[in-house]
Amino acid sequence: MKILVLDIGGTFIKFAVMNERAEIFQRGKIPTPLNSRADFFDAIYKIFKSNFAEGIAISMPGIIDAERGICLKSSALPYNDGCNIVDELEKICGVKVTIENDANCAALAEAKIGSLADVSDGFVMVFGTMIGGAVIKNHEVHKGKNFLAGEISFLSVNGEMFHKNCSVPALLKSYAQIKNLSIEEITGEKFFKAVTEKEKDALACLDKFTRQIAVQIFNIQILLDVEKIAVGGGISEQEIFINLIRENLEKVYNSCEIKFPKIEIVPCKFRNDANLIGALFRWIAP
Repeated sequence: MKILVLDIGGTFIKFAVMNERAEIFQRGKIPTPLNSRADFFDAIYKIFKSNFAEGIAISMPGIIDAERGICLKSSALPYNDGCNIVDELEKICGVKVTIENDANCAALAEAKIGSLADVSDGFVMVFGTMIGGAVIKNHEVHKGKNFLAGEISFLSVNGEMFHKNCSVPALLKSYAQIKNLSIEEITGEKFFKAVTEKEKDALACLDKFTRQIAVQIFNIQILLDVEKIAVGGGISEQEIFINLIRENLEKVYNSCEIKFPKIEIVPCKFRNDANLIGALFRWIAP
């Protein structure tokens, strides 16, 4: 059996045709339609029609009622607010469709067979257009009464939401401002090339960025007392990003009057594919 798995983000829709063993036969990506729900469904239908599949599994940002298939709220794609995406796509495509929050998908993959498989309680942070978060409790994703558990993008930090300063676009924006460039001139590749070349401004931006993340990791540890935190998203493939989080978290611990146990920070095992694999698991066992 082949399933079309979609990882829908605020910038791209990444897709893969996978079997039930998570083997990938084909993959690709297209820009995420930003204008309307009609464009959104049309884009998915075109991917489906060009990739033979017997089902569709979706990972996407937002507050998702996975049982009913409804996107309750999506800051990244607000035209989907209140939409029963599962019902609509099953009518259009005629196959079984499932949907789940993107960070919950990443957490599901990591908790079952990834970097959190060896702990009962953990947390996943996924850095992209926003910041995905998910709580693992007793090896399962904990969603909360209103599906808000782990939604760290919306933590209030000095009067601003966490993602305003700690999403990937926020990092690139801060660097562009220092270099007096437009945000369109700075890509993740260009930024990390500058980091690799040890450019002073790039290193300073990344250090400040990871320092803010480390503070929130400490807060998550105090609130949830999890055993391990896995960090994902494309940026997690940069080893210096994970290392600087660890270094800055060590500084947070050292500044505390009370000596707390030190939490382990690890990259998501499946990196950019974590959302795809978790969405597949959700389709197999909804």
